Amino acid sequence: MQPQRGGGCGLWALLMVVVSTGLVSANMTKVLSAHQRWRPATATWYGSPEGDGSDGGACGYGSLVDVKPLRARVGAVSPVLFKNGEGCGACYKVRCVDRGICSRRAVTIIVTDECPGGYCSGGRVHFDLSGAAFGRMAIYGEGGQLRDRGEIPVIYRRTPCKYRGKNVAFQVNEGSTNYWLSLLVEFEDGDGDVGSMHIREAGSNEWMEMKHLWGANWCIIGGPLHGPFSVKLTTLSTDRALSARDVIPQNWSPKAIYTSRLNFH
Repeated sequence: MQPQRGGGCGLWALLMVVVSTGLVSANMTKVLSAHQRWRPATATWYGSPEGDGSDGGACGYGSLVDVKPLRARVGAVSPVLFKNGEGCGACYKVRCVDRGICSRRAVTIIVTDECPGGYCSGGRVHFDLSGAAFGRMAIYGEGGQLRDRGEIPVIYRRTPCKYRGKNVAFQVNEGSTNYWLSLLVEFEDGDGDVGSMHIREAGSNEWMEMKHLWGANWCIIGGPLHGPFSVKLTTLSTDRALSARDVIPQNWSPKAIYTSRLNFH
């Protein structure tokens, strides 16, 4: 059944996304191969020297960035990788190329924020990392000296997101009602990014398209909407889909988090 209806949503929402899963597109192997190539970029750091980076961020993850598994792995990226928020949740390996001070160890970061200006402007590929992640690229004991350099050349590549022991979860955003529903997706393994999201009401065969707001925020206007709701999530990079049946119960409530039994393994 093709998605048939859904409403445009105002920019006054708080958070984001959604879930569903299954099929791999015919060109997925080619796309994944391209992701595995190391490419040149630049990197800086922000926050405290040994800190975890941002509090919140342009993706809308809020306090999730301060706790594991995101903690110290958060990163802001330039618009080229942020993709107006559709790049939120993607995971990258970043490695410093200066062998005089850097180890060969790459750090894995999760896109949680955008850096729109300065080093990140002009179509550049740039990573603004937490102080902790930036320092881990250095030879043991040289993290402070590496941070003192400011901007450094790096190489990067996409890497599958891995949230061991966790399944995809959905947070119902504050302000949601039976007529305006907004969702945030958490702990999405694999691609990590979200290309589209759909929702299905109780007793219906119709998948309704949700609209992308900002960052990783998605919503739908309709109504009244009747739960429980199934959610289908399709990744941006490889068009993989996951469908979580009746994951949001009939008596859902704003700010609540509902965990599915699925993930992109």
